[in-house]
Amino acid sequence: MDLHEQQYFNLLLAMAVDRFSERIIQRNEGAQNALHRLRTDPHGEGVWLQEFVDVFFRDALLDNSAGACLILEALSNQRLSDPTSILECGTVGEMLQKMAGQTFATLLQNKTEEVLEQTLAFGGD
Repeated sequence: MDLHEQQYFNLLLAMAVDRFSERIIQRNEGAQNALHRLRTDPHGEGVWLQEFVDVFFRDALLDNSAGACLILEALSNQRLSDPTSILECGTVGEMLQKMAGQTFATLLQNKTEEVLEQTLAFGGD
């Protein structure tokens, strides 16, 4: 991956973490509740991780095969959280987008947990 692509990916990830953490803190009335819900049910009420990733990809114009390839290249060393769901896709483009979304969602969850833990450690709520 070229340096400018890596820089772009890092910027996208930072934006996603910032927006997602702010969103779930507000929806769950504080960082402690947000962290608990993110860890126990990342796709449940008040968190909706995959839905956030889908909208974020659409807003960042990553909801296509080229966008998926950028994400997958940046995250090529990561493992898929649910490889069986990829097999249900009809086209190669859909498979790429599903893999990119899954992998990005897992990374986003981990990074958001770190941000929420830091917020709580430094006296935030």
